[in-house]
Amino acid sequence: MSSTIQRFLFDGLDIRGAIVRLDDCWQQMQADRDYQPTVAQLLGETAAVTALIAGQLKQPGRLTLQLRGNGPIQLLVMDCNEQLQMRGMARSNPVVLPAPVPELLGAHQGGQLMMSLDLPTARQPYQSYVPMVGESIAEIFEHYLEQSEQQPSRLFATANSKAAVCLFLQKMPQADNHDQDGWSRISQLAATVKPAELLELDAETLLGRLFHEEIEARGLRVYDAQTVVYHCPEDREKVADMIRSLGKADAETILAEHGEILIRDDICNRDYRFSAADVAQLFADSEAGKLH
Repeated sequence: MSSTIQRFLFDGLDIRGAIVRLDDCWQQMQADRDYQPTVAQLLGETAAVTALIAGQLKQPGRLTLQLRGNGPIQLLVMDCNEQLQMRGMARSNPVVLPAPVPELLGAHQGGQLMMSLDLPTARQPYQSYVPMVGESIAEIFEHYLEQSEQQPSRLFATANSKAAVCLFLQKMPQADNHDQDGWSRISQLAATVKPAELLELDAETLLGRLFHEEIEARGLRVYDAQTVVYHCPEDREKVADMIRSLGKADAETILAEHGEILIRDDICNRDYRFSAADVAQLFADSEAGKLH
């Protein structure tokens, strides 16, 4: 199955929403990671929400979301560009037992949600830091979205080893002019959603089950799905540039100590190894380039 964002609009209510479903993308992100179920669930929920927010980028850019704290799960990080190419990882203790989400993330010990938006037109990334407020990943990001977009929002998320899913709703500025109780009704109906329904039902079936009477009465506009992909290509040349930037003397010192230069790319779960011969060739090529 592919991974998609399906946006929709309750025409007669001025309430918009989206369902994000990550299948193959999420499974590839977990490959060879051996995440414990508790860690994988929180990372999957973060992945679904990241795709949702990145899907609103109107220009080339890269969105990075980090949940960082001093709990058993120290870091959840997701990275996604405007083409919905994403990657991510978690860092945690060797054993993470089920516990309330704020406790797992160390939310009450200085834990923070960091959002970074890197645009080619900007000199440096725009960054914002906010406390983690909420009892779940969905509540943490719901609070963040309400603060950043100044519109009431609802978010429901879940994940297992096969899929990561979220349902998003947002009240638009004219909603009360259309129907004073519309937002309340839609929110209450959405709150009846069960994790199993999110994981097992396709977007059209889920919307029909949750909002059948509202759709019958008001209509629902469903937009074309956007495809989300896992994207973590090997980039040995970029790592070679890092080694060149160290300088020949420092590179040779590392080689003398370790016999090779090993660069670990955590987010893509990949090691780059450079032997003494590789490093010698790097600097020889670099010198040759300067001569030309």
